[in-house]
Amino acid sequence: MLGFPGNCPHRTDPMAATKIKTQSFLANLPLFRELAPEEIDRIAAGTTERHAERGTVVANKGDPVDGFHVVVYGQVKLALSTPQGDEKVVEVIGPGFSFGEALMFLGKPYIVTATTLADSLLLFVRKDTVLDEIERDPTFARRMLAGLSRKLHNLMSDLEAVTLKSGRERVIGYLMREEGAGPEGDAPYAVSLPVSKAIVASRLNLTPEHFSRILHDLVSAKLIEVDGREIRIVDPRRLRELP
Repeated sequence: MLGFPGNCPHRTDPMAATKIKTQSFLANLPLFRELAPEEIDRIAAGTTERHAERGTVVANKGDPVDGFHVVVYGQVKLALSTPQGDEKVVEVIGPGFSFGEALMFLGKPYIVTATTLADSLLLFVRKDTVLDEIERDPTFARRMLAGLSRKLHNLMSDLEAVTLKSGRERVIGYLMREEGAGPEGDAPYAVSLPVSKAIVASRLNLTPEHFSRILHDLVSAKLIEVDGREIRIVDPRRLRELP
């Protein structure tokens, strides 16, 4: 039983249970992992939990940003909508990752809509709590800065892929770098798409039809095998070297 002192099954104080559970979640997230217990206590005091069913809009474009969200479990899609009603997926946030920090520091409203793709548990950390902790501990500020820098680097990599690489190169790059992908060698391995093919396609700035055609061409070339969201990389070396 996570976080209950003495593993006592008879403890029924919901406020104490919620506080302890939130502290446990925070302490295991990369951003907060090195904080001392008293620092975790302060962050937890400014943190609220939100259980959101699949399809819940967590934030709409234009909403004020007075804190940031961390995903404990589930997935959150950050997306833009075109005037024609089409959707462009900017990013999919998974467990242990966060969104909203940059806009929080800038004092700007959300520029995307955040929607859960699965039943999710989110932690919302208030802006004033973050600013107070940064003033107390410069190390915390450095961790926040490192996280924002990683996001900027990923954004620049995505921009490079969208503007300078063909659709096939984007798909291959995604399959080769997807978390959980196989080793650097030539042995076959499997990749499980974390979201639907339509969302992956939007993330790669492709239409679902174009994405499917590329996968079909790679299957025909005997480079991959596709079974729903499971994609087996049959020949990693040839796939990496494909012109």
